[in-house]
Amino acid sequence: MTHDDQLSDILANARVILLDFDGPVCDVFAGSPAPEVAKQLTALLSVQDASAGTRAAATDDPIEVLRIAHEANAEVGQQVEEALTAAEVEAVAVAGPPTRGSVEALQAARSSGRAVVVVSNNSADCVERFLELHGLEEYVAKVVGRPSGQPHLMKPNPFPLITAAEQVHMDVTNCTLIGDSLTDIEAAHAAGTTVIAYANKPHKADLFADAHADVITEDMQAIADALTPA
Repeated sequence: MTHDDQLSDILANARVILLDFDGPVCDVFAGSPAPEVAKQLTALLSVQDASAGTRAAATDDPIEVLRIAHEANAEVGQQVEEALTAAEVEAVAVAGPPTRGSVEALQAARSSGRAVVVVSNNSADCVERFLELHGLEEYVAKVVGRPSGQPHLMKPNPFPLITAAEQVHMDVTNCTLIGDSLTDIEAAHAAGTTVIAYANKPHKADLFADAHADVITEDMQAIADALTPA
């Protein structure tokens, strides 16, 4: 079976597509680099909790800073989360165009009769803002962003995938997730869905193979093509 056949088979069996946002749809921090945002959040955290701030200074991932903040203190975590959401909304406004092939994939999904639910560890606010800016709202049935105040429920927890499936009245096992991180693969395995891993950087393909993604693609256009009748 060829790679294209594998992709087509996975999508043929999926009645709903769960779509990660940062990577498959948008490079969220393309115009407002993630390490800078992480640094700003760490500075905010450090004022409230020096020990947590020291831990946060070791990462350049804003989502990881958020996790550390919430672990330290729920109230501080909420402050950091509000700051992150504001930064994400600003970031998507300068993030540039959608990921190459993603618009075609969204259009092909709708043409094939499949609902698309965006499932993201980013805020729903920033996802909705980006979709609105680029006229893509009509292609997305629902947006499931990170659960406010509950970062332990973000992917790799299967909770967002299960929630997304429930919102479109579908059993999660009849969905497939398209994502570009190991946390996406872990969440899909935990939820019992198939997972298409989008390897948007050269080193990712081997990582995703080791993590047992059902199929790996380096191109969102390939997903559009697999959803389009020959």
